[in-house]
Amino acid sequence: MVPKDVDYSLYLVTDSTPAILGDKDLVNVVQAALEGGVTLVQYRDKVSDTAVLVATAKRLHSVTKKYNVPLLINDRIDVALAVGCEGVHIGQDDLDLSSARKLLGDSAIIGVTVCNITEAQAACRNGADYLGIGTMFATSTKTNTKDIIGTAGTKEILRAIAKDGEHVRAVCIGGINASTVQRVLYQSASLDKKLDGVAIVSGIMAATDPTKAAQELLQLVRSPPPFAVELVAGTKKSSTVDDLLDQVPNIIRKVGEKSPLSHNMTNLVVQNFAANVALAVGGSPIMANYGEEAADLAKLGGALVINMGTVTPEGLENYAKAQKAYNLAGGPIVFDPVGGGATTVRRNAVKTLLAGGYFDVIKGNEGEIKTVFGTVIQQKGVDSGASTLNDKEKAQLVRDLALRERNVVVMTGAVDFLSDGNRTLRVSNGHELLGRITGSGCVLGTIISLMLVVCRHDKLLAALTGLLHYELAAEIAAARSDVKGPGTFVPALIDEIYNIQQEVTKSGFARIKESYAKVKLYSEVELE
Repeated sequence: MVPKDVDYSLYLVTDSTPAILGDKDLVNVVQAALEGGVTLVQYRDKVSDTAVLVATAKRLHSVTKKYNVPLLINDRIDVALAVGCEGVHIGQDDLDLSSARKLLGDSAIIGVTVCNITEAQAACRNGADYLGIGTMFATSTKTNTKDIIGTAGTKEILRAIAKDGEHVRAVCIGGINASTVQRVLYQSASLDKKLDGVAIVSGIMAATDPTKAAQELLQLVRSPPPFAVELVAGTKKSSTVDDLLDQVPNIIRKVGEKSPLSHNMTNLVVQNFAANVALAVGGSPIMANYGEEAADLAKLGGALVINMGTVTPEGLENYAKAQKAYNLAGGPIVFDPVGGGATTVRRNAVKTLLAGGYFDVIKGNEGEIKTVFGTVIQQKGVDSGASTLNDKEKAQLVRDLALRERNVVVMTGAVDFLSDGNRTLRVSNGHELLGRITGSGCVLGTIISLMLVVCRHDKLLAALTGLLHYELAAEIAAARSDVKGPGTFVPALIDEIYNIQQEVTKSGFARIKESYAKVKLYSEVELE
């Protein structure tokens, strides 16, 4: 009887097409991949005659058995029976699962392709051993956007089957490679169920060295992504407002001591303002919109701010390069989807960037955060427009988006809301003059990026610190006698940002906790 204790970590799905395999021998490539650590193999060939399929499958099985790795056949149960291999993988349009089980027996491994909750729940009820969830990303052979579900769709499926599919294993497939595999595994995980592995096609089959490719992929699968190393380590996080506020001055102080880099990819309108604010906080700013520079800048231990102020194909390409570089280096990224709901182009840009990599913090106004979440709204320019949510609904929105993306979400407005999915805060600081100057939200992203560099173990605390530093400075600046309106407010704001940094360095800025900070932590009951 075939053991069902299968390792799904690195699941190789073969591709015999010339575009992927080239002139290499399929069996040799699979053997090289097994040498590199592939834990499961699926033979997929949609075009060859049955005789060829059986002959090739027998050759493959003789190799996989040497490595004690199961071989599954895609679709063709007759081929699996002829070869005597360990099982099959069937799609939604193939022979139904119950019939396949009757033909192959209880000992066979049977996997099912699913792309939505209904299909996943049905497969679990009918006795699937594992689910192939996807498509994760568009590929050259899978461009139907209806089937592209991404990490968010994968997480929804895993959450839905957590109970009834407790013992059903799950892998994802579609466009996954060395640069995306860790993020996919990290962001797809729900609280109750996570992926057991990833299915790889071209990342191994088209590799010049399949053994090396498999080794590298397996290492990535079995280790946390660089951007989440400290989070995965399980450092205890503060769970009361007092505890959070107690740590704020120390984080501000660390920024001044370390002067971390804040790499800003932002629009020309706010570059000077953002650079001056970064300097006032104690950081080291660089305004660099060319993506080719990002790989070198990411090695300097700083953070990246992607401010979607100007959306062009060239700009998106540059953002994507920088996003990839910082994700690989483990550097924090703040995403500001400026005007994300204003046009179709901007809405599509938001989707592209969310699919392209991981953001540690997503910061925006109500309209922008709704757009990121997937709510169809029409913004007027970069303004949020009239709010349609009450405070509880705003808190639920940031919490749900943070849970989905496994990051921190900051929603700015007259009252700000931020969450890491577990802790949700409301901050009532700031001043109306912030809404009267250009780039006030953009520079907040710059400040938060600097806090993230020195507070990687608690991204919510980092975001809260940046928010309080900025908004308390705004309150102090607005109260100055020399401030007569927006024109005099900006230099006063920069001065007070600097003054807070200096005061914290000298005395700790006790006013943060004693009288200035207006922070509420929501309980789970309040957000039900």
